[in-house]
Amino acid sequence: MGEKMVALAMGAHPDDIEFMMSGTLLLLKRAGAEIHICNLANGCYGSQVYSKDEAARVRALEAQAAARVAGAVWHPSLFDDTGIYYDAPSLAKATAVVRRVKPDIVLTLSRYDYMEDHEYASRLASSATFNRCLPSYVTDPPEPAYNKPVAVYHSLPHALMDMQRDPVEPEFVVDISEVMNQKREMLAQHVSQKEWLDATQGMDSYLDDMVDISRLVGTRFGGCAYAEGWRRHNHLGYCEPDFAPLQTILADVLKMVVKGK
Repeated sequence: MGEKMVALAMGAHPDDIEFMMSGTLLLLKRAGAEIHICNLANGCYGSQVYSKDEAARVRALEAQAAARVAGAVWHPSLFDDTGIYYDAPSLAKATAVVRRVKPDIVLTLSRYDYMEDHEYASRLASSATFNRCLPSYVTDPPEPAYNKPVAVYHSLPHALMDMQRDPVEPEFVVDISEVMNQKREMLAQHVSQKEWLDATQGMDSYLDDMVDISRLVGTRFGGCAYAEGWRRHNHLGYCEPDFAPLQTILADVLKMVVKGK
């Protein structure tokens, strides 16, 4: 496909990408893409043990360790936890990241999820990508506009349902079975999260829960051992209708989903 493809995964908190997106990101890396990771929030409130500042420091180190496992470029977080908002200052910061990376593929969270940090992160990622080519739009810090095709993809929500508990189905799934061990290794770098998730969200083992979700997506939608599900963002303002690089690059491990299956 000519020049090396660039993929940017933009999530809300450290470990969101590992839960729902990292298998696809790893397969893109294997296929020759340059991969980037940006957690918009720093995880500062995700601890029962550390102070706010110490939690942010520890979780940044864990996120960097996970990025090293993947061979990804890590980008610093922009906001505190619960501080992700869809507003003009936040969008200017997120757009600066997109303009620096210049991705061909943006992977982000579901537009519909169980918490608003995730939903706002999804909106910021897609809008920031749209803003990449607006020459008079000023980012924070300033980054020059660029214009090349880019496709945005939304993962499934963490519980495979929205805030009203209605199921969210993928458009297609990517069979991640061959990189499942590496996906688990990435998530395992987030050591501080085991106690936090056990105490606050009823996840007895965050590693086992991630595996169970991946298995459920694989068996329910893909007829495979483990999978991640995706929905492609509307192409208008981003690319031509037939520009679908994720489907093209990962064609051998991608399966379209029959709705209502």
